[in-house]
Amino acid sequence: MKQKSTTRWVLQATSGLILTGSGLSLAIDAGMTKMQGGDWFWYGTGALIVFQAGLCLVIDANRYH
Repeated sequence: MKQKSTTRWVLQATSGLILTGSGLSLAIDAGMTKMQGGDWFWYGTGALIVFQAGLCLVIDANRYH
């Protein structure tokens, strides 16, 4: 049982960190798009959703550690 929860913790925490980093990168790109006068609203909203999902996964992974 310990092996299964450790594997779940590693997978969930890693996925969360990847989503968090991706969301930040997308949010920065949306900000650059806004500064250049492009269509940024939905792109930025999606970026924040990805970022928040990553944070939720990282925080939730603590219960498996």
